[in-house]
Amino acid sequence: MTSSSAGRVAGKVAFITGAARGQGRAHALRLAEEGADIIAVDLCEDVDTAGYPGATEADLAETAAAVEKLDRRIVTAKADVRELGGLQSALDRGVAELGRLDIVVANAGIAGSGMPTEMLGDHAWNTMLDINLTGVWHTAKAAVPHLTGPDGGSIILTSSMLGLRGGGYMAHYASAKHALVGLMTSLANELAPRWIRVNSIHPGNVRTPMVDNPHFFRTVRPDLAEPTLADAAEVVGRFHLLPVPFLDARDISNAVLFLASEEARYITGVALPVDAGAVAKF
Repeated sequence: MTSSSAGRVAGKVAFITGAARGQGRAHALRLAEEGADIIAVDLCEDVDTAGYPGATEADLAETAAAVEKLDRRIVTAKADVRELGGLQSALDRGVAELGRLDIVVANAGIAGSGMPTEMLGDHAWNTMLDINLTGVWHTAKAAVPHLTGPDGGSIILTSSMLGLRGGGYMAHYASAKHALVGLMTSLANELAPRWIRVNSIHPGNVRTPMVDNPHFFRTVRPDLAEPTLADAAEVVGRFHLLPVPFLDARDISNAVLFLASEEARYITGVALPVDAGAVAKF
């Protein structure tokens, strides 16, 4: 599919963190399909507390090639959302090259090993909050000065279904994702006079490398010696109301596109679940 001038975000520029693979890549492609140019950053390294391999520079290059195949421009950079200076430099370079900024998707995040709170170490806790909360704040802080056009812009923070409900053995993850709702509503109030809309999305279990890995399989199926994705799906599906174990990344990207588009021009301060009914489930 090639984007056209009639796309829903045609002529706009989107800044996406964690864009090398998974939901971030899906967001880049969906927005590019609808006419946006992309500034894409990713850590492109492993995070020692995550329990699964991180994205690579080759993954980020693959995202870039896919966006360019859609006849859109893309600027990429290896950047750590925990380090504001490097993130700011990457964004500034992208805006200088592409000429503007309209959409921000603060998507970068990690999952962590599920464990009881009394076994959760300070390093795992701090790393989780540094990436999943402070990294999102850094993304907004770097981006807001660029959202200076008369139409303002749209900032979308990636939280989780565990940002709206509890989750046993995931205290650090759920805490960071809950905190994003407070950050989102605060920014929505602060930035509304400048026509900058701020919303959060709350995905259910999405099949990306974050969950499609042996570590996650063992976490949800400790009863099995060598669990598979299908084994994990038997447990994961119980979180959702709709009878589906995993969502596709594109399902989340469609929500990102909506919130970024003019169709959502009066929507701000909203926490939007895209979770097959997980938050509503008793």
